[in-house]
Amino acid sequence: QVRLVESGGGLVQAGGSLRLSCDVAGSIVGINVMGWYRQSTGDQRELVASITRGGGSTNYADSVKGRFTISTVVNTIYLQMNSLKPEDTAVYYCNVERRGSDYWGQGTQVTVSS
Repeated sequence: QVRLVESGGGLVQAGGSLRLSCDVAGSIVGINVMGWYRQSTGDQRELVASITRGGGSTNYADSVKGRFTISTVVNTIYLQMNSLKPEDTAVYYCNVERRGSDYWGQGTQVTVSS
């Protein structure tokens, strides 16, 4: 079992920055990919960024390339978000894939005002 706890969401003006954190606990051996997803009201959940455990290979949605950075330190996954836009407003979810199973955090709200 893997437990994920996100933090760092909030309200920010357009052009501002936020850093999301996700603490990973439990059975972390065997985790292959870690990432952040987001879901806006009425939309499907979409991948924002992902990173492979250990190798550090990253992948970003086109809409956030050059503005967001995903990283990991020990058992925490970070998402640094710069130059935020109103369209980045969403609930952000931390995700890990472990031995074929997906695990999700509870989500943290990010609201960007214009």
